[in-house]
Amino acid sequence: MSISSEHKPLRKQVTSSLHTLSPIVELNVGGEMYTTTLSTLKKHPGSKLAEMFTGQPKLRTDSEGRFFIDRPGTYFKYILEYLRSNQVPTQCIQDVYKEALFYDIEPLIKQLEDSPQIFGELVARKQFLARVPNYSENIELMIRIARAEAVASRQSSVIVCVVRTEEDSARCQDALNSLDMDKKSVVKFGPWKAVPSISDLVDCIQMDVEAKGYKISVQPHVAEKGFRIKSQDFFYKFLFTWW
Repeated sequence: MSISSEHKPLRKQVTSSLHTLSPIVELNVGGEMYTTTLSTLKKHPGSKLAEMFTGQPKLRTDSEGRFFIDRPGTYFKYILEYLRSNQVPTQCIQDVYKEALFYDIEPLIKQLEDSPQIFGELVARKQFLARVPNYSENIELMIRIARAEAVASRQSSVIVCVVRTEEDSARCQDALNSLDMDKKSVVKFGPWKAVPSISDLVDCIQMDVEAKGYKISVQPHVAEKGFRIKSQDFFYKFLFTWW
């Protein structure tokens, strides 16, 4: 026996209206539920978020008929807050910035980039690190060495050589050549042409390794007798603790 339309479940009726782009839209963003208007979502026509709801919906629906966006739902409330009131978030700036980039909301992206947190990261720190040759590759090399040394150990260490000038680089290489050691185990950073000091770069290295989830500490490395230079000026020991 067929069921008349007036006896169909309410949720099915809502789903039907959503597919015809009802002015009221229900969203499931990474498991967080939101209700807003179509005009709010399409406030910035050139954004990826607006394109999701332009013409035929380009999103899947969940079991309850809500449009599903596979992104962290916690931060979507800040995106909605901006779309509704033009209020720039003051919390979770780094995470909201990532979401603004994903949804391609250009005005919000620009305003967030003016915040101290994003400005300092993108304009100051990232621009500095871009001038340090092979910085990202050296971070990965450090981690590979530390993991290789961690077998049946609670801790493993990586020796890092940090040199700011070509002259210092030559001096460190000369010192390494004078010693009977495995030079492949020493990761070299620098030289670079920028204002930040050696200690600034060491801080960046520690910050970026910790951002990958590793527990580390750092201290100047005092070499054994035979070094031709004051080793603690250039060499640092990064200690990884595994358990």
